[in-house]
Amino acid sequence: MPPLGKRCGAEFLGTAWLTFGGCGSAVLAAAFPGVGIGLLGVSLAFGLTVLTMAYTIGRISGCHLNPAVSLGLMAGGRFPAKELLPYWVAQVLGAIAGAGILFVIASGKPGFSTVGGFASNGFGEHSPGGYSMIAALVAEVVLTAFFLMVIMGSTHKSAPASLAPVAIGLCLTLIHLISIPVTNTSVNPARSTGPALFVGGWALEQLWLFWVAPLIGGVLGAIIFNAIDYDEEAERPRSRSANAA
Repeated sequence: MPPLGKRCGAEFLGTAWLTFGGCGSAVLAAAFPGVGIGLLGVSLAFGLTVLTMAYTIGRISGCHLNPAVSLGLMAGGRFPAKELLPYWVAQVLGAIAGAGILFVIASGKPGFSTVGGFASNGFGEHSPGGYSMIAALVAEVVLTAFFLMVIMGSTHKSAPASLAPVAIGLCLTLIHLISIPVTNTSVNPARSTGPALFVGGWALEQLWLFWVAPLIGGVLGAIIFNAIDYDEEAERPRSRSANAA
């Protein structure tokens, strides 16, 4: 296993890429006149950031890129508790760096302002579809829980390892297709923190939900997956020599 410093460095870069790529697609390309990529394009962009980073740094850090994923994997027995805080720090700093790069680029256009949200997450009047705090909370908990189940299932020792990044990336794409209208989609406290720091005001005031809900969802997803998981190898009949012993 690589040293913790290398793994945290990979998490920093991966989370920066996720935040810059995903939020960048929303800020720079979603509504570009004539060729805007819209909700579908933004959803796909977030999925592609995870997919590409999973193949790039998965062997180094596991490619969590998300405090809720790290916490969920810890709750599910896949990640050591002593490394949770360093991963969280690396992920949050990476998200801030990614949002910072995006801010520098986006502010190069005359008339740019963060008033439009800068891809921040919100509820109530700051929800793209005007959804309530309860709706946002439920959506973020449920979607993060399913995200963890997909992650744990696709990275299980019995699953084809080469396809795990595809399943995880497509799952994140689906999550965004469902919940961009509700919260602008978080399921990732680090991703939410980066843009919120540049918007300030309401984005920081509502940031608590996009930490609490994904963290709860991550733990629930891990618990549920472990409850339904089935170890085929443990259930196979032992060989004659083993039985004789």
